[in-house]
Amino acid sequence: MSMNQSEFVSLITPFKDKLFRLAKRILVSTEEAEDATQEVLFKLWNNKENLESYKSIEAFSMTMIKNYCLDQLKAKRSGNLKLVHDNYIDREPSLERQLEAKDAMDWVEIAINELPEQQKLIIQMRDIEEYEFEEIAKIMDMNETAIRVSLSRARKQIRAFMLKTNEHGIK
Repeated sequence: MSMNQSEFVSLITPFKDKLFRLAKRILVSTEEAEDATQEVLFKLWNNKENLESYKSIEAFSMTMIKNYCLDQLKAKRSGNLKLVHDNYIDREPSLERQLEAKDAMDWVEIAINELPEQQKLIIQMRDIEEYEFEEIAKIMDMNETAIRVSLSRARKQIRAFMLKTNEHGIK
């Protein structure tokens, strides 16, 4: 069966933003995440005739974006480019930035960004994108028990970070 552009768009639209958010979580840069999302959507379009054969097109797409972004990171590292994760904390933040940083969601974002890569992805998929454990296990190529353990450890680290931040003010 041949799929036209509007059918493809209606198939992809429900989870297109999730692809971008996962790419941004991995790559940090908005521009790189947009490029990665566009590249994966292009690959999906080129493979549109076979998409309906997948049990979950969304899970397949999330796996594609995860793998594509991790490949991009590996390529950067092998090119001796240094990744800098210095998005939120300046040496002397302006008053406006200090006020913004007090927002709890900003602190949670900082805490998530300090997690190991695997835990970041699992938190993103479970707590932000609300995927089921079974779907995350397929995307991450892990068993559900390992996903649950990793998620629990990530949440404990975030909780400890938030408690430390609340007790001591700005980190």
